Amino acid sequence: MNLSGLLNFFRRSASGTRPKGAHMTFSESRAGRTITRTGMFLKKRIWIFPIIAVGILSLIGWGMRRAIETTMKENLTSQLQTLLNVETAMLETWMRIQASNAETQANATQTRDLTSKLLASIDPTNTMPQPLKTSPLHRELSKFLAPSMSAHDYHGYILVDRSMKVLSATSEELIDETVPKEFEDFLSKTLQGQTEVSPPFPSLVALKDEKGQMRTGVPTMFVVAPVRDESFQVVAALGLRIRPEKEFTRILQLGQLGNSGETYAFDKTGLMVSNSRFDADLILLGLLPDHDHSKSILNVQLRDPGGNLMAGFRSKVRRAQLPLTKMVERAIQGTSGVDVEGYADYRGVPVIGAWHWNEKYALGVATEIDYDEAYRPLSILQWTFWGLYALLGLCSLAIFIFSVIVARMQREAQKQAIASQKLGQYRLEQKLGSGGMGVVYKGYHAVLRRPTAIKMLNVDKVNESSIERFEREVQITCQLNNPNTVAIYDYGRTEEGVFYYAMEYLDGIDLQALVDKYGPQPEARVIHILQQVCGSLYEAHSLGLVHRDIKPANIMLNRRGGEPDVAKVLDFGLVKAVDDDKNNSMTAAGSLTGTPLYMSPEAIQTPQGVDARSDLYAVGAVGYFLLTGKAVFDAQNIVELCQAHVSATPISPSERLGRPISQELESAILACLEKSRAKRPQTARDLALLLMKCPTANAWAIDEADAWWGRHERGEAISTSQSGTRPAGAITATAGAFDRTYVTNTDGE
Repeated sequence: MNLSGLLNFFRRSASGTRPKGAHMTFSESRAGRTITRTGMFLKKRIWIFPIIAVGILSLIGWGMRRAIETTMKENLTSQLQTLLNVETAMLETWMRIQASNAETQANATQTRDLTSKLLASIDPTNTMPQPLKTSPLHRELSKFLAPSMSAHDYHGYILVDRSMKVLSATSEELIDETVPKEFEDFLSKTLQGQTEVSPPFPSLVALKDEKGQMRTGVPTMFVVAPVRDESFQVVAALGLRIRPEKEFTRILQLGQLGNSGETYAFDKTGLMVSNSRFDADLILLGLLPDHDHSKSILNVQLRDPGGNLMAGFRSKVRRAQLPLTKMVERAIQGTSGVDVEGYADYRGVPVIGAWHWNEKYALGVATEIDYDEAYRPLSILQWTFWGLYALLGLCSLAIFIFSVIVARMQREAQKQAIASQKLGQYRLEQKLGSGGMGVVYKGYHAVLRRPTAIKMLNVDKVNESSIERFEREVQITCQLNNPNTVAIYDYGRTEEGVFYYAMEYLDGIDLQALVDKYGPQPEARVIHILQQVCGSLYEAHSLGLVHRDIKPANIMLNRRGGEPDVAKVLDFGLVKAVDDDKNNSMTAAGSLTGTPLYMSPEAIQTPQGVDARSDLYAVGAVGYFLLTGKAVFDAQNIVELCQAHVSATPISPSERLGRPISQELESAILACLEKSRAKRPQTARDLALLLMKCPTANAWAIDEADAWWGRHERGEAISTSQSGTRPAGAITATAGAFDRTYVTNTDGE
């Protein structure tokens, strides 16, 4: 972490310090504490199982959907293609039958004879021409063809010579007239010797429709066969009229997939030449006129409206200006195919379909089904998975709510356990103090009756990280046997989940309170205290441990075993194991650990690079404080304080105190406060040896210490604290902010 980033952090930290009477922040509110406590439950990863299940289900769902979709597309392609092939084959078979019937009638002897006579009657060399309409030959031909037309459901005939003149017809108004242009295309092919079946087209003469009413524009189609003379030359063409709304449309309507499928035919202009199964809907949509004989055959252009008309869309462009549907455009280009990805039909409804273009008959055939119906199983599967996702989401929410409730109940149970003044085998008597994460009570063992200091995790600040640090503090402190390190007796967790450990009860005074109450201390006493601190730290450093939070409040002065002024180093909760990756991970890169008033330059600039010499910097700062009654640097805010530790040169203790201090002691203190670690004492023992060389090293005698304790131990209320926190009001508000222990992370943890 660079200095600017650290200073920014301290600005936030300083602004976050609440003066007396300020409003409570969210993190300190009941809801904030509940969420913090719930974090411990959530960090156990119980909540992650529904999320993992959602992830696995998503992968399974995606794979299943892809597999099912691929299989469905293959099946739909096969079904559509098969149905189209069947419909096309049936239609072509029907047309061949019609062509065969027409050829049979055209090649009949009587048909050929009557045709020959009709041609002879209009021969220019005939001296006695007779009008064809009144010619008995016309009636005779009609009488001959009537049984066959009735048997094969033909509804009229027409006989045309090579000049496109009508020789005979069911509609007599056509006789002796030139055929309309609509007939010329397929008639010209027939006169060249081919039998043709025309696509449906609207009649130009009045014909009976399916309701028996005479009108023009009735859908009609012809099968036309050549009539040959005795020399087998084509002399005329015989056309038999077919009503397309009967067999032609019926064959197409047999091809239907599901409830929305249909098969229909269209010509090269994109005009539907068979009936749609959706005529009633087309009338409501305005695509067909609203009258009794309104049919889609020859009345619906297969154009894409640009939106789903069935869903209420209405185009603002005239239908004649709309493009043909995607399927029709491909078909009239002479291609056949299948599309299961989806396209819009003439109603704008998304469909899938297959189509075939018959060049011989200039006719296209398509079979389609609505996209939604075709892929309904896929939609059901998708909704099923969405339902499972919702269920898993509800499970996650239920687990979270349950965890909040459990955390609240557990907290209440923990508070009740503390209120009952009993913690496992220990009875609690009085609260001694509280720190960043712990509360310390004076108590005693139920059996041993030994006075004990019992430190427990604050129930309002319990989380996985605090428990790990709490356990680590116990484990590390238990490794230390130096008489100047606080001794651990026991560690445990109650049934209510309260974590605690029992340590030796210290009824002395911490160095912060000592200076606050009694001012700067004599040189000899300062040396005596610092030598004991060095002894405790030397053992810790030898085990590869760095305390990282040496400060006056974490060193207590006591009477122990009849000896006065016994120093005890407390609060190993922030110890850093130099070679332990696991412990390093607890204070990751970008974190800040320590107390700003006693923090070394490297602890500010590179927190992960601290070592034993960083503790010695703090020991020098503590010695400076004991000698002068003031911190090493004065600053208006934490930012200035950190900047001073990094770059400012401290004022000598003698100058700060206003009276001389032995050169050896002052040099030892200032050596500890060097910015470069290489210039400091390299070990705690090195510092202890420097202190021993001071003239007053052994001047603090036992009798003098006894006298001090005799004056203050009973006569005055000595503040006791084993929690690492000074009694309230010990120093000014500004100094209190600087003397607070920080365990922070720039990532917000």
